[in-house]
Amino acid sequence: MAFRKNNTYKYESGKTFKLSRSGIDSFLTCQRCFYLNKVGNILDIGMPAFTLNIAHDELMKKELDIYRKKGEPHPYMVSLKRNLIPFEHEDMEDWRNNRKGIQYHHQETDLIITGSVDDVWIDTDTQELVIVEYKSTSTPKEIDLNDGTRWKEQYKRQIDIYQWLFKMNGFKVADDSVFLYSNGIKTSKKFNDVMKFKTYVLEYKGSTEWVEDKIFEIKQVLDQKDIPDGSKKCDTCSYLDSVEKFEKLN
Repeated sequence: MAFRKNNTYKYESGKTFKLSRSGIDSFLTCQRCFYLNKVGNILDIGMPAFTLNIAHDELMKKELDIYRKKGEPHPYMVSLKRNLIPFEHEDMEDWRNNRKGIQYHHQETDLIITGSVDDVWIDTDTQELVIVEYKSTSTPKEIDLNDGTRWKEQYKRQIDIYQWLFKMNGFKVADDSVFLYSNGIKTSKKFNDVMKFKTYVLEYKGSTEWVEDKIFEIKQVLDQKDIPDGSKKCDTCSYLDSVEKFEKLN
């Protein structure tokens, strides 16, 4: 069997290694798949590009940037009862660039942790930065961050890591972050090349205390010689285990 290689991001002991926010989440999902990807140089199965979601994010950024240039609050901010405006910074475009993002070199592990944010606001009263994530979906249900679904928990960890990165870069960061969560409405009688959304402005109190401990754990796994056990919650491992069992029976 031929495996797809991932030479750009192959881990080698003793060398500085760049680890993305999504890489950390991959480790939390399944250490075996993470190890095979980073050390074994085997690419993940991958996911299709969510192009409509990407378009939504780009339009959100353009709209918020209008208010950023004016130094004024967007109407989304009014319901939060805080004096917020979009944060203006010379590195904003880098922070939002998937190939760059905000970075921090964790000296103890020699891992460079990276993450690309959707937006950053600032509380003009406390001068704390507020990390903002754009999300989009289409569901008849009310949007709830605490419904226990896997995706929502990943989104929360995403915010936690971004908060940690900004703190490690010397910024004062608020615990309360914001999700701008847009829900596509499917009740219109006609399409007419227009899709309407209802955007929920949801606050989430982040926690960064777990992040550094997990970085040390990741480093330990990267340096070990044995492949870690898979996770019962991992779709890839479940599929491969099922294939192996089937082959043994036949």
